[in-house]
Amino acid sequence: MPEGPSIIILKEEVQPFAGRKIIAAEGDTKKIDLSRIQRKKVMGFQSWGKHFLIEFSGFTLRIHFLLFGSYSINVPKEGRSARLHLQFTNGDIYFYSCSIKMLEGDINSHYDWTGDVMNPAWDKRKAKRNIKAHPDMMVCDTLLHQDIFAGVGNIIKNEVLYRIRVHPESINSGLSDYKLNLMIKEARQYSFDFLAWKKEYVLRKHWLAHTKKTCVRCHGPIIRKITGQFARRSFFCPHCQPVYT
Repeated sequence: MPEGPSIIILKEEVQPFAGRKIIAAEGDTKKIDLSRIQRKKVMGFQSWGKHFLIEFSGFTLRIHFLLFGSYSINVPKEGRSARLHLQFTNGDIYFYSCSIKMLEGDINSHYDWTGDVMNPAWDKRKAKRNIKAHPDMMVCDTLLHQDIFAGVGNIIKNEVLYRIRVHPESINSGLSDYKLNLMIKEARQYSFDFLAWKKEYVLRKHWLAHTKKTCVRCHGPIIRKITGQFARRSFFCPHCQPVYT
């Protein structure tokens, strides 16, 4: 599943199409009326967490890549059927295995930008209040909760918890104020680190816990376990990452 930083990269890559009309729209999506966007000018591109947003006058097209979605620009993926193909005079955008939805009206009525960890409007104090409202939630679920940390995905979750030395099955109310603040800070910081490393094609080289087998701190084993209500893979060191309950 693409995480917030990957959507930021997509937003940057498609800027040449901003302000241009879609001359053709096709694909196997059954969720939207493709004729509605034919010959329509793209007003701009935005992102909120893991959502990629294409703005038009009066409505917005929301793309969610789910677990296995992807995209390509100008060159289609061989052997793949596009869920949506947008053709412009200066190129093409292809979307695959994604969810597509039409959002009516002003985009600001659909999104709280203060909840996106990579948005300039990010509000860490609001995130803290939202976490405290779920005292019994495991931190592995908290970091993946898009109403609290929009854009954070499983890789970021695992790396943040390793950085701050917290077991993924710890609960929110078990964290000290210091650890809670640190988790909030690192969720945003690692997202920007992720973005920089991905642009340089060195992201995997910087993973300390995700998919790893040995802890770089104590040299003990990294445990792989399905955790939390979201039932996602967690990678953690049981020695360096104590459980806070």
